[in-house]
Amino acid sequence: SGRLPTWLLFLAPVAIWASTWHVILYPLASDVPALTSVGWRFLIAALMLAVLARSRGVSLKLPRYAHGYALATGVIQYAGNYWSVYEAERLVPSGLVAVLFCLMVFMNALMAWLLWRQPVSRRFLVASSGAVLGVALIFWPEIASTGARPQAALGLGLSFFAVVVAVIGGFCTMVLTRRGLPLIPVLAWSMGYGAVFLLLMSMGLGHGLPFDGSWAYVGSLVYLSAFGSVVAFTLYYKLAERRGPAQAALVGVLVPVIALIVSAVLEGWQATPLAMGGMVICLASLYVATRRAA
Repeated sequence: SGRLPTWLLFLAPVAIWASTWHVILYPLASDVPALTSVGWRFLIAALMLAVLARSRGVSLKLPRYAHGYALATGVIQYAGNYWSVYEAERLVPSGLVAVLFCLMVFMNALMAWLLWRQPVSRRFLVASSGAVLGVALIFWPEIASTGARPQAALGLGLSFFAVVVAVIGGFCTMVLTRRGLPLIPVLAWSMGYGAVFLLLMSMGLGHGLPFDGSWAYVGSLVYLSAFGSVVAFTLYYKLAERRGPAQAALVGVLVPVIALIVSAVLEGWQATPLAMGGMVICLASLYVATRRAA
């Protein structure tokens, strides 16, 4: 990834995570609880990362203190974040969850300033706000209907919790890489800890460890592990190292726009004039936010 251009570090995770919005429907359609499927996903991803590290001659050993960070990241980001998102989307529209995740741009900017005094320009903040507004317009009909749902407050709380722990988990990873630890072993241990936590939770809740042997389930799980977890997170954190956490979080702003294009092709989603206007505002704002100052 050190040789990859910045635009590819940005667009590759966008394309991958946008496609996972569709791919994730296959494990959700199975009889395996979402909690358990996410556990399998990150267990496979952790094993893939371990194999990748060994094939590149990178040691999987981490200092003792780093395992505390990795454990925290696994439990709050790869377990708590993903589990909360799945539960939230049962209670509130997925569009509302997508808009709330756009707030990571501002949370990342604040955390980077507090920890490392990394500044962001006024142009970046204004343009990012425009991009978030564009995403909100795309999903406005869904967002407007949220109040009619009986457990909307709980869904909103779970969504916001997921955003916060995603930010915290991301910075736990970046703290370790900024101290010189290689990214692949850090991700391998973090996802491994998250997977173990989720699978133990699955057993503790009485689900056991079910697995679906169908091609649809296995194929989607492998895709989500290899691309949605290993490749996308690796490139995302390399982008964060190169351009800063706030710029990297713009990936999450563009993902729902591309995901809806995928949905239009594969699931028959039809764009409204309001959604089209939101897409234009989002893309124009992202262009302004990501271009370097003259």
